Amino acid sequence: MPFSESELVRYQRHLALAGFGPAAQEKLQSGSVLVIGAGGLGCPALLYLAAAGVGRIVVVDSDRVEISNLQRQVLYISADAGEFKAVAAARRLRALNPLITVEPHAERFTRANALALVRACDVVLDGSDNFATRYLVNDACVLADRPLVYGAIHAFEGQASVFNWRGGPTYRCLFPEPPEPGTVPNCAEAGVLGVLPGLIGTIQATETIKLLTGLGEPLSGQLLLWNALTAATHTVRFTADPRSRAITDLPPVGYGETCAVPATAVEVPEIDPPELRAALVGPRPPQLVDVREDWERALVAIQPSVHVPLTQLEAGGVPGLDPAAPTVVYCAGGVRSLKGARRLREQFGFLAVSSLRGGMNAWSRLS
Repeated sequence: MPFSESELVRYQRHLALAGFGPAAQEKLQSGSVLVIGAGGLGCPALLYLAAAGVGRIVVVDSDRVEISNLQRQVLYISADAGEFKAVAAARRLRALNPLITVEPHAERFTRANALALVRACDVVLDGSDNFATRYLVNDACVLADRPLVYGAIHAFEGQASVFNWRGGPTYRCLFPEPPEPGTVPNCAEAGVLGVLPGLIGTIQATETIKLLTGLGEPLSGQLLLWNALTAATHTVRFTADPRSRAITDLPPVGYGETCAVPATAVEVPEIDPPELRAALVGPRPPQLVDVREDWERALVAIQPSVHVPLTQLEAGGVPGLDPAAPTVVYCAGGVRSLKGARRLREQFGFLAVSSLRGGMNAWSRLS
């Protein structure tokens, strides 16, 4: 298929690249990629896939742009705050390259839509940030026989791989089961170096281009590990486990959730934001304990509340509070507060302690 004048001008560096040339560029233009998550990993991947000329890009993300995203999600600007990420991303990608098709889906990737979305594209790039979605994406790719380009980040470290390529290992070969709920903090809780998802997302885009064009050796059966503090890279090789393909259906709803901690393991009750708000204006308002760090409290806090970062609470408790009075512990997302509430009850004898479900993130959404 001959290139138009616009395509010749735009893609001339690819066309001139030995070992790439017109044949590989044509494959990119006829290819399609499903990108799940337009966040830290999805943003750089989307930018480079669009710039490279991938003919059809489908973006799935139900979140809206927040100012706190902009430290690492470089596809957006401050004026995009409040807009669906998928919509804002599509607008920016079309402006970058009007020669491609970008389809935004401002919805979650769920059991109901997973197979249809995956089957409609050649390659799937997973930019999600939770284990429930990662296992769902993997299983959908196995059932639909689509290669999966994986990436994940945590604090200063990132990893990438390619799964389900030509019968190769799947995500479950490397991680057969999700970790115990509540044991792995998300980026909101643990933080992440802003440039890190840019590097890992760009690696994902590179692997996707290799898969679409047939060039190079994909990271199939290899897990690339990168440390931002030392610039050290390691490649861990792993083999396929035939049991990972014994999938006949998608995982049940809620499978693999890690942000919530099961009550049987924690035995700490949770209180929803509306319930807490009502209690605070009642005849016996609860004591509030904020276990976040200093910088988090400086941004916003529920007042009045006692501030004791979780590490300090674990070392010495909360002086000055009545262990017999109703007490609510809160943090950013509701993970650290569960740990803090449990510690108050088990170690310091608090009789009626609970955790704010969803933390300040949920509290701030109250109208």
